[in-house]
Amino acid sequence: NEGQFLIPGFVDAHTHASQFPNLCLGLDKPLLDWLDSYTFPLESKYEDEVFASKVYSAVVERTLSVGSTTAVYFATIHNKSSIQLAKIASVGGQRAFVGKVNMNMNAPKYYCEDSEQSIRDTETFIEAVLQLKDPLVQPIVTPRFAITCDGKLLSELGKLVQKYNLHVQTHISENNEEVEKIKELFPECKHYADVYEKAKLLGRKTILAHGVLLKPDEIKLIKDRECSVIHCPSSNTFLHSGQCNVRNLLKAGVNVALGTDIAGGSQPSILDAIRSALTTSIHLVFSGDNSLPLTYHEAFYLATMGGAIALDLEDTIGNFTVGKDFDALLVDLNSNDSPIDVLKELNLLEMVQKFLYLGDDRNIQQVYVKGRLIRKRQCNN
Repeated sequence: NEGQFLIPGFVDAHTHASQFPNLCLGLDKPLLDWLDSYTFPLESKYEDEVFASKVYSAVVERTLSVGSTTAVYFATIHNKSSIQLAKIASVGGQRAFVGKVNMNMNAPKYYCEDSEQSIRDTETFIEAVLQLKDPLVQPIVTPRFAITCDGKLLSELGKLVQKYNLHVQTHISENNEEVEKIKELFPECKHYADVYEKAKLLGRKTILAHGVLLKPDEIKLIKDRECSVIHCPSSNTFLHSGQCNVRNLLKAGVNVALGTDIAGGSQPSILDAIRSALTTSIHLVFSGDNSLPLTYHEAFYLATMGGAIALDLEDTIGNFTVGKDFDALLVDLNSNDSPIDVLKELNLLEMVQKFLYLGDDRNIQQVYVKGRLIRKRQCNN
């Protein structure tokens, strides 16, 4: 119909499913304070499987409603509820990578693992998700970040990655306090990225969230190992972390994707990440960076093909090349409750711009994953 078009499904390459109840809470605190005050107390509740099921069902429904046909989830340290998240994503038809979180130090006693138990639980989790036999839902090894994982735990996780040929997700160089803490904890390492390198956690299937403060030698290592950086501009701002220079990463040959990073980010939609990425790149130019800001074409690429490459799925999703799976969104600028007023005739690229800058879930009428219609929006006339 007039005002309708198809786009590839969005890839939310970094979000914390367990943190959705905290959405928009505590965003006046810097990262490490926010973790202690809000995040760890909430995540500890996921030992309760009833609570976990309620939250995770809402998360999958919400992320699909905003067009994330693929989502990469942090769960918690709890095996049973993390497996629940994988099952819920599978039933919902979403393409998902689900991670049971690992953390054995520098965390509250009520939310910290024994090292050996962490590894055993992780392998149990991996096998349970693989036994779902759903090619759309995969386990992903998930050390929270190096502050909460000692070198031995990281190395043992590296062995699991090799054994099962798995993806890896973690955080890197998000804010100054974090980076300084890494220097104290790992004095034998050249830099933050070297911590993961020594544990054999860097590779083609590794995604590193944030990367705000990466040094040139870290960027080179990440590029050489073919890792991807997940740009989370909303949470980088709200948690006072800084502004990631995506243009520099792209110039260096590093693949970049987008993440909402709930609940550090304020919106569960990749549309918000696209807009935040664009404004961040403009602000960097204002502050003296000589490179050009991102275009909406580039931000859209990060949200689709960039995410596909990050997950080693560039031959499967990310665009409409013949032979790929049909992960797609039917967008309607003229939906009954659309936030967009179409007051003149628009060509296709103009319609896309309207949606990227102004649209929301009310414009996403249908969601397809691997050719299957998994969500159709019901509107009241």
